[in-house]
Amino acid sequence: MVKPLRFKGDPKPKKRKRAVAQDDSALPTNSKSTSTSATAAAGTAEAAPEDDDAWVSADTVPDVTGPIMIVLPTTPPCALACDGAGKVYRAKIENIVDGIVASAEPHDVQMVWVANKVAGSEDAVRLKSHHGRLLSIDKNGLLSATSEVMSTFESFSIVDPPHLQPSGPSGSSGKFLIRSAAGQYIKVSKSNIVGDADVGGEEELNEASVSIRMQARFKPELQAVKAEKAREKVSRKDLEAAVGRRLEDNEVRTLKRARRDGDYHEKLLDLKVKGKHDKYG
Repeated sequence: MVKPLRFKGDPKPKKRKRAVAQDDSALPTNSKSTSTSATAAAGTAEAAPEDDDAWVSADTVPDVTGPIMIVLPTTPPCALACDGAGKVYRAKIENIVDGIVASAEPHDVQMVWVANKVAGSEDAVRLKSHHGRLLSIDKNGLLSATSEVMSTFESFSIVDPPHLQPSGPSGSSGKFLIRSAAGQYIKVSKSNIVGDADVGGEEELNEASVSIRMQARFKPELQAVKAEKAREKVSRKDLEAAVGRRLEDNEVRTLKRARRDGDYHEKLLDLKVKGKHDKYG
């Protein structure tokens, strides 16, 4: 389930007691937010953001899912975008700090695509635009986003570029190639974007290598960190209720450490047994 996108500067929605389910096409209808601010400058490792709607960099191919922004290898950085008529173009990114791609966020919903795996395929994905149409490459290599029906022209694979040195987490280069079902690639060619490129040479490879920004809620690594922090957050009252008696400070510390280390239930049983011995010993 993909929640409606929010951009920096937008008013935070009021919390509701019961959330309403939405599908992956539930994107905002406004074409532009009023925000001009950007994230804190990148260059340090990304920590797990408190806000699931924060934008982070995809590091590996399995990361690429949900709302994404495809950052093209241009100067200044531009994003792959499409207008309401389905015309695909490159849009200059305004929400960025000092041209650092790892700080980029979309300021316009036209820059946002929703990546979903194609059912029955191991690596194929579809890229849905803000108006619910699919990114497509025709037999002449022209890109558009006007199709409502899935076919081979709307099928892509996100792959790692060959020969690029790892520079990001998980031993990745932080770059990706978008390959069509025909085995050709999307790349920037002068002022145009084409979808019938080969990447045999270094120059072609650089022109086709993109960076991908995504929402934190869909990045497995960050969600695992958040889940771990949630497990660590347990009150003294909860621990005492689990043991069935009041605990000493060192016993509380022991149980909290055990939750992090993965042997919580063993330590909990030890303290329960100890409590019985103290009571009847």
